[in-house]
Parts: sequence; structure tokens; C-alpha cells
Amino acid sequence: QVQLVESGGGLVQPGESLRLSCVASGFSISESDMSWVRQAPGKDLTWVSVAFRDGGITTTQRFAEGRFTIIRDNADNTVYLQMNALKPEDTAVYYCAKGAYLGVVRGQGTQVTVSS
Repeated sequence: QVQLVESGGGLVQPGESLRLSCVASGFSISESDMSWVRQAPGKDLTWVSVAFRDGGITTTQRFAEGRFTIIRDNADNTVYLQMNALKPEDTAVYYCAKGAYLGVVRGQGTQVTVSS
């Protein structure tokens, strides 16, 4: 059974950093594209960053470029999202996803709130 469990969210001030973690079970992330997706209050799901299965290639939305980094640790079957220089508009529930972009299976999410 595919399962994704996110953690690491919280309340931070603008400019601070957070590192989200996603522990996968039921499959090997080395054989899958993996993504981070977010949903801000009242808005649709939006993909944030993708780590493709092959070649270590990643892609990140323009709003997160230079601030967010997706990292895969195949040995620990864990995917991370390092988020720096957080802004209030980054406030959302963040989901880990199996598959590219919005993915096909997502975890339960972790809340990130950026506020002074």
C-alpha cells in the first residue's frame, strides 16, 4: 500500500526557513517521479517542485525558484522540500505526491503558515 507521510510544517516569520519531510512506504521513490504540491486557502492545488526519476533532474515553479529545493534521499525513501526566504503568500498546506506535478497519490499534508 502506497503511503506518504509529511512533517515539518509550522508557523514561521517572513524570511525564515523550513524543511519539509515526506517518508514514503509501499514503493521505492527511486522508481518514481516525486513532487511537492501546495494548496493555499481558497485556492486550487498547485505543484511546487518535481524531482524526476531519471537523471536527478528537478523543476520548480517560478514563484519558488531560488528559494525552494526538492531533495530526494533514495536510501531513506524520503523526499524533502527545503524552503528558504519564506513569504506570507507561501502559506498553504503542503503535500508530498507520488508522480510528477500534482501526482497520483498524495499524503495528508502539513500546514505551513508564514506570518509576522
